[in-house]
Amino acid sequence: MSKEILVAVDQDDVRVAITEDDEMVEFYIERPTSERVVGNVYLGKVENVLPGMEACFVDVGLDRNAFLYVDDAHPVRSDEEDNLPGNVKGASINQLVRPGQPIMVQVVKEPIGSKGARVTRNVTLPGRYLVFMPAVNYVGISRRITDEEERKRLKRVAHSIRETDAGLIVRTVAENRSDNELQEDYNFLLKQWQKIQRKSRKASPPALLYQDMGLSYRILRDTLDHTVDSLFVDDRNEYEKILGLLDIMAPSRKDIVKLYHEDGLFERRGINREIERALSHRVWLDCGGYIVIDRTEALTSIDVNTGRYVGSEDLQDTVFKTNLEAAEEIVRQLRIRDIGGIIIIDFIDMASPKDRKKVVSTLEEALARDKTKTTVLGITRLGLVEMTRKKVRESLDNVMMKGCPYCEGTGRIVSEHTMSGKVREEVRNTLRNSPAQALLVEVHPSVAALVIGAGGSNLKRLEEETGKSIYVRGAESCHLQEMKIVAMGDREDVERQALPVREGDVLKIRIEEPHVSNPKDGIARVEGYVLDVQEAGKHVGNEVEVEVVKTYRTYAKARLANDV
Repeated sequence: MSKEILVAVDQDDVRVAITEDDEMVEFYIERPTSERVVGNVYLGKVENVLPGMEACFVDVGLDRNAFLYVDDAHPVRSDEEDNLPGNVKGASINQLVRPGQPIMVQVVKEPIGSKGARVTRNVTLPGRYLVFMPAVNYVGISRRITDEEERKRLKRVAHSIRETDAGLIVRTVAENRSDNELQEDYNFLLKQWQKIQRKSRKASPPALLYQDMGLSYRILRDTLDHTVDSLFVDDRNEYEKILGLLDIMAPSRKDIVKLYHEDGLFERRGINREIERALSHRVWLDCGGYIVIDRTEALTSIDVNTGRYVGSEDLQDTVFKTNLEAAEEIVRQLRIRDIGGIIIIDFIDMASPKDRKKVVSTLEEALARDKTKTTVLGITRLGLVEMTRKKVRESLDNVMMKGCPYCEGTGRIVSEHTMSGKVREEVRNTLRNSPAQALLVEVHPSVAALVIGAGGSNLKRLEEETGKSIYVRGAESCHLQEMKIVAMGDREDVERQALPVREGDVLKIRIEEPHVSNPKDGIARVEGYVLDVQEAGKHVGNEVEVEVVKTYRTYAKARLANDV
């Protein structure tokens, strides 16, 4: 399997795509306006303790207070800030922290939506080959290192280089690295921790004690291993920066870094197309089937459909092949979109237990390439696959998209008929106790047509109900769910604003469309007010001169000036 890292730099952001066999599997973006805080270490101040939730909120200087759960609230053993029983198993949140107390915390989960960052007092500092954990006395080896002899060697080295009883995790990239390389990485991390401790003794909360490195550094540190064949970067400054980092981190890997001289690295490599696909609700499969991804606050549901795929043998074979391809694509989309939490997958029903087992094993094999922790819980009695994926940061759609101000996340808006009913109700409420003689409202043209009704019947009924003159103007600039009260008061004043033309006016206008019931006539608009121009259907799209011959409440009749 070939693996590449592509780095694209723009004035507003740095974007990194990771591909496997020329298919994008991971995507990261870093913008100055949305700075990452996961990994940062702060000296915070406990704002309020919530015994009922066994948690507290900590002010770390971000927009929203951070959330500290009781299991993450045990301080580092060497912490001398107070005499609280930090290592008492089962201690309540009241025993561990108190309001106003300064504490050192590290962000483990980005602020997401309305929720603040989640923090822990168990600081971890990742290096190139090791992860340093001052709060625990533990040595672990990455489960991705499978050679037992190498695991034993790495564990022995890790124990030997520790100068304190702090914890160490040996990362996958440390496989076959020398003792000296691991020692140097440990020394670097130990100095970082000592620097953090010195800063914490001098700082006043809230204060930033340590900030994790930029995106390029993190990608080199966490992703650049022996499986990466090449790294392309399209910016000279970033290219030099990456080479400088590799001088320190991995000099032997500098030869895979290449400066991309042409324009459009992401466009030429198909990354932009894959990003658009990853922001779509529906994702088509090569076979003609598709998956639908729906996200809610509680979970993500993924539905698999055969779509255009009809197969070549029988129904069960078609279903099986669609599910197999969907399993691979689902994992790819989870990685690209960085979807976390509870995930429910509704594969197409399979009668054969052997087929079901093969689809689940394909899903698990694809997930094995995902460095984010995942757990597949199996198939439920309803035939759904349940799984979880660790959630650390905002998903791709939250980073690159924003919520619709109209549908507010539902993906649906009210129909024209529903909106016309709301407009009538709003007009009634507005005029009920008002001394105004008339009202002018502006709505979307399709809503205006329903409020007015055939021949003005609905509008006439509304005027009879209210005893007032009501003018309705259609405007393309209005959203379907929007209603504007443009004028309200004296009848003559409102009519003057509602009817922007007078009988006898000669205007130069553009014919927009043919009349619905009489195609020989053309329709034009002036400030949303409709002009029905006789014999102008053949001039659609053209600008013509017309004379207004008759004005009505909701429209005016006109004729071509050269026909006068």
